[in-house]
Amino acid sequence: MVKHALRVVPPAYFMVIAIFIVGALGIDGYTSTFSIRALLVLSAFLIIASAGQTMTMLIGGIDLSIPFVVGFANVAVAQLGADGVPFWLAVIIVMFISIALGAFNGAISAFLKVHPLIITLGTGTALLGSVLLWTRGYPSGSAPDYISNFVSIGASIGPVPVPWLVPATLVLVVLLLLFENQTALGRQVFALGSNPTAAPYVLIKPLRIWMFCFGLSAALAALTGVLLLGFSGAAFADAGRPYLFQTVAAAVIGGTALSGGKGGILGTVAGALALTQLNTVLIGFGLDQSAVQAALGALIVLVVALYGRQAHLRNSI
Repeated sequence: MVKHALRVVPPAYFMVIAIFIVGALGIDGYTSTFSIRALLVLSAFLIIASAGQTMTMLIGGIDLSIPFVVGFANVAVAQLGADGVPFWLAVIIVMFISIALGAFNGAISAFLKVHPLIITLGTGTALLGSVLLWTRGYPSGSAPDYISNFVSIGASIGPVPVPWLVPATLVLVVLLLLFENQTALGRQVFALGSNPTAAPYVLIKPLRIWMFCFGLSAALAALTGVLLLGFSGAAFADAGRPYLFQTVAAAVIGGTALSGGKGGILGTVAGALALTQLNTVLIGFGLDQSAVQAALGALIVLVVALYGRQAHLRNSI
């Protein structure tokens, strides 16, 4: 039996290699230690946030609350710290609220049988708006030094020239791979996405799986927000804005189907690396941000067109 997580479309990995070669040949310093370090750190943030998006897409959903949860976590942890709450307790509080919101999104979507696009957009906007009301739009506070060192591009693990964020992200990817391949719940995620109509007849509980996937997505988005606080050094409500587009794009480029049941974290890693590299290369070649966005959008259309030619699993059984 072919493992679901290993069903990665090869072009996602060829794309990473091809973009790296273009950057190495066309941009001075692209292959320097600092440049590669920066690439890995920025990709790690995107991988963490996109991992949750991948889980929601595997069951045929999508989570548009991710950028808002990222911003909420970024601001709330900083503000709680400024108000005297210990950092570890602030993280626990923010994670609890985020997971509860994600589980709520999944429950409402599954119970009412409506697409989560509008639900997640609405709840995410409300969440971020609430924290901005609390801080009056001027959040204060910052992350402890050990969080900043954990994600700093300039940090190293002994002789290894990368911060702890990079191997920690690798561990997360391995854990999600094991979840996809080795657990009953992981197999049920793919089964539900492949054929949501038949899933209940084989004792799969859609409500539980939707709550789990959206709760996990919110948890990883909140984690991204906390880590970005350490990276930037200050709270910023719009810290998650780029992830509205990029998390979906990374998953799609990696081969995760918008209709569900196909793809996985291994492909999303390739998609995140490709997106981060492409953004860097295009800026390195002198394109402004508008042109970069247009190029990234064209890439997504091309990839979806190519992947869309493949019959979905539920139509091939």
